[in-house]
Amino acid sequence: MEQTIYILKDYGKIEIHLKHILDAKKISRGKLSSMTAMSYDLVNRYYNGKVTRVDLDVISRFCYALDCNVDDILFYKKD
Repeated sequence: MEQTIYILKDYGKIEIHLKHILDAKKISRGKLSSMTAMSYDLVNRYYNGKVTRVDLDVISRFCYALDCNVDDILFYKKD
């Protein structure tokens, strides 16, 4: 039986910059929650960067409500 060796590679990571946008536009998490018809808890998880899987519908709602682009919210950081 052939052995396979897997090498872990650092591909970087995606950062969520919702906090920066809300602070710049002076919009609270509660207000964004109302604007997007999403729970405060969900908005708060994105705000604090505590999501493990990004929902494209959520990002679309943020972009619409905040009048911004996806690349304003999501940022790829190479290590």
